[in-house]
Amino acid sequence: MDIFSYFQKKGIDTVDKSFYRMIAVWESWYKGKVRNFTFYRVYSGQGTYSRKQRKSLGMAKKLSEDIADLLLNERVRITLSDESTGAFVEKILQQNHFLVLGNDYQERKAYSGTVAYIPYLYDAEADGEGRILPGTGKIGIDYVSAANIFPISWSNGKVTECAFTFQKTVARKKYVQVQIHRLEETENGMQYVIENCVLECQQGSQEGKELKEEEWKLLSPFRYLPARIETGSPEPQYVIDRLNIVNNADEDESNPMGIAIYANAIDVLKKLDIEYDSYTNEFDLGRKRIFVAPEMVKNVDGSLAFDPEDAVFYQLPDNYDKDKEGLIKEINMDLRADEHSKAINDDLNYLSLKCGFGTERYKFDCSGVKTATEVISENSDMYRMIKKHEVILEDVLKELVKIIIRLGIVLGNQLNPEAEVTIDFDDSIIEDKEAERQSDRQDVAMGAMPLWEYRSKYYAETEEQAKKNVQQPEETVIE
Repeated sequence: MDIFSYFQKKGIDTVDKSFYRMIAVWESWYKGKVRNFTFYRVYSGQGTYSRKQRKSLGMAKKLSEDIADLLLNERVRITLSDESTGAFVEKILQQNHFLVLGNDYQERKAYSGTVAYIPYLYDAEADGEGRILPGTGKIGIDYVSAANIFPISWSNGKVTECAFTFQKTVARKKYVQVQIHRLEETENGMQYVIENCVLECQQGSQEGKELKEEEWKLLSPFRYLPARIETGSPEPQYVIDRLNIVNNADEDESNPMGIAIYANAIDVLKKLDIEYDSYTNEFDLGRKRIFVAPEMVKNVDGSLAFDPEDAVFYQLPDNYDKDKEGLIKEINMDLRADEHSKAINDDLNYLSLKCGFGTERYKFDCSGVKTATEVISENSDMYRMIKKHEVILEDVLKELVKIIIRLGIVLGNQLNPEAEVTIDFDDSIIEDKEAERQSDRQDVAMGAMPLWEYRSKYYAETEEQAKKNVQQPEETVIE
């Protein structure tokens, strides 16, 4: 099924289809299954070919893992100025496994350029006037990757209306849920409206068969799926997250979608895999060989002298001149290990530099690819790259928290929608946090920094909480 045919039928305009083919290419590198590259043919003579699978370093996967771990890990703290509101948000994030899936989708963002988070309500019961009954309803979060995100309208890189797709399989039949978020003028004012429909994927049908609401409600995944939801808010109920890299993969410069972290380093990835494949072949083709005369193959009693499964030994022809060459001839192939290692390390530096990690991030040796773990200075390429990506991610997390608060209020919880949200990223990998903390301790000791400020910075407390927890007056100097 071609979802773009359905969009065209419905008059929905989105990002050009060709861009999603680029997303598929980036994903193929991440998965290590690249068309016309991973599998290739080698001519073996007399018009025959042998099919080979190219060995891969898997650096696209490694890059995605590393940037995800640097951006969103278990040390990232989300703090709200209102304690009860903060506790509610933390509970919702835990229920939706955000600590795990958040990092997972940072990795998906790295290889596809874009992901989305869509909070929603479920298991809610309403009265006759459509008001949700107290004590009912829960908040879930849908996680969506780039291949299923279709911006409809956008301005200055911000997606204001968007469609999302979700694939489901029921009784071996494939279905696609299309969810469209639009800003509409309704009787209750300007608000976001969510429209749902379900398509049955059929062979020979470009846009699929659109089911009626009563039809899709017979299918278990869509049993409680409404055709239309009025959110009651002029703010979107989804968050688009992308890497902070200019999209140069599309001729349309206004395209709001992001690109993979290695989108401009595909040639280096290819060269690395070619070199690594050659490196492995070097050991395969260069293994030791021992050629033996025919009379050496069998013992006196006629039994085999060598293991027939051992590929080291080769029997020489009967006309072999054993008097001149000897009964056994050993051949040791020279391996070009140093040349291969140097080429791979050079390209690992190129790859690391092109993806924002600077040089010397990765090193190839006899045990494989290693990652540098030394502290990175504030002037390094990697430090600036991480800080640049955190600019977008910080806004994304704050917006996600605001949506969760808004939905919590709809469910009848007493929450503060004006609570200040603080995101404390874990920069311990790229900064010497212990040295900075020791310096701040000295500032507190000499009175240059208040104790409450120290607590706020290192204990993830708000200014009010820190002042409350400090037993001494603010101006007290500690030793």
